Amino acid sequence: MIELLTANTPNGKKISIMLEEIEFKYKVTKININKNEQFSPDFKKLSPFCKTPVIIDHDNNQSLFESGAILIYLGEKSGKFYNKNRRTIINQWLMGQMGYVGPMLGQHHQFHYYNPGKSEFGEKRYFKISERIYKELDERLSNSEYLSGKDYTIADIATFPWIARHEWHDIGLNNFENLTRWYKKIASRKAVKKGYDLLKKGELIPKV
Repeated sequence: MIELLTANTPNGKKISIMLEEIEFKYKVTKININKNEQFSPDFKKLSPFCKTPVIIDHDNNQSLFESGAILIYLGEKSGKFYNKNRRTIINQWLMGQMGYVGPMLGQHHQFHYYNPGKSEFGEKRYFKISERIYKELDERLSNSEYLSGKDYTIADIATFPWIARHEWHDIGLNNFENLTRWYKKIASRKAVKKGYDLLKKGELIPKV
C-alpha cells in the first residue's frame, strides 16, 4: 500500500492521478502547508527540502520525495506509462515539466494570482514566460499526440495538473488548439478525474 503525504497542489495531484491510473491501493495523508507542517522534523526526515509530495511504499518500507522521482518509481513498479524503450524521450519531457513548466507557472501563480499589484516586474515577467510555455507545449502537440510521442505517459501526468490551473493564468487555453485537444483528452480519463479530486471533496477538473 502506498501512503501519499501531500497538500492539494499540482505536484500532489500528479501522484494521486498516477496511483489511480495504475490502480494501486493508496491513502492520502494531508500535509497542511498553510500551517507549515512540511517543516516539521518528522516530515523533513522524509523530504530534505521540506516539499510535498512524498510517498511511503509500505510494501517495502521505501520512501521517496520529489514528484518526478515518484512518478518514475511508480512507473517502474507498475510497468505502466513509462515504456522502457521510450524512457529517454519520456524523461526529457518529464524533466522539462519539473525544471521549467512547474516552477515558472508556480511563479506566475505567486505574482498574478496570489499577490497581484505587488510587483509589476514579477507579474509581467512570469506572465510572458507562462504564455511562452503554452505556445511551446502547443507547438509540440501540433505534431505529437502526447508530449513524448503517441502514447500517454508520466510526462503527461506530470504536466496536466499545472495546465489544469489555466483559469489562474489568464492566458486563454482555448487559444491553443493542440494544447486544448491534449487537455480535454486527458481530462476525460476516469482515473484522472478521480486522482484530480485528491482530497475526495468533489473537486472537478476545470473546463476549457
